[in-house]
Amino acid sequence: MHALSNADLHCHSVVSDGTLTPELLAARAKAHGVELWALTDHDEVGGQERALAAARAQGLPYLTGVEISVTFATKVVHIVGLGFDHHNEQLVNGLRATRGGRGARAREMSEGLAQVGILGAYEGALRYAGNPELISRTHFARFLVETGQCYDVPEVFRRYLTEGKPGYVPHRWASLGDTVRWIREAGGMAVIAHPGRYGFTPTEEYALITEFIGHGGRGIEVVTGSHSAADILQYTDTALEFNLLASRGSDFHSPEESRVDVGKLGEHLSGKLQPVWTALSDRIHWPPSAH
Repeated sequence: MHALSNADLHCHSVVSDGTLTPELLAARAKAHGVELWALTDHDEVGGQERALAAARAQGLPYLTGVEISVTFATKVVHIVGLGFDHHNEQLVNGLRATRGGRGARAREMSEGLAQVGILGAYEGALRYAGNPELISRTHFARFLVETGQCYDVPEVFRRYLTEGKPGYVPHRWASLGDTVRWIREAGGMAVIAHPGRYGFTPTEEYALITEFIGHGGRGIEVVTGSHSAADILQYTDTALEFNLLASRGSDFHSPEESRVDVGKLGEHLSGKLQPVWTALSDRIHWPPSAH
């Protein structure tokens, strides 16, 4: 298991804010040489049965996954859960409560956009959201690109959907402690997603990592779609310093939008690191042919 090099343990389907179904993602992962796959939709485990079945059909080893939004030091931080029981009641109920604010937030975002002359944004975004409970900024961004308000998704975020802009509405997410507890009590492992993306000061990052470990968090993403070569070196050192297991995932959402395709991360984890899957080997769902 340690020698496994092409694990992709972070991607999104239509169940949250991706554009492909779990079935198409499984086929794409297999075609791109993925050796271990996890679907990690935002705040939602509703796609796990489909992903499991699709992985089995493709002969692809699979870990259950989710990406949970957490408020920490006034920023939104993402925690990936891997290898948990996706039927666990506490986890399912916690995620439902976290998602609960999205609908009201989406209507407020639409009102903000209407004030600058962009009408019908809620209805437009809803067309892109496979799950109305999970309507998000990404769905609004796709609508604004489709209607010609912006050239691409990054431009939408810059002009309309970040703090201080007309379509930005903050959401109070789950706490770090609750999130790590839900994942652990469902038998899984908590992993800090794409740490290089948050823009924390060294002091804030130290606070995040030490609190995360204090709650029982055990992993950190080292190789991920948004990390530069310098980020990968930095978080390799961080994982070693804090004795964290290392994870790897593309954070793939869409063939049109994502910087890195599922299974196409060029960088591998350093041999100095212990990969998350070595501690989750008993949680991997193996296809019938593999065992």
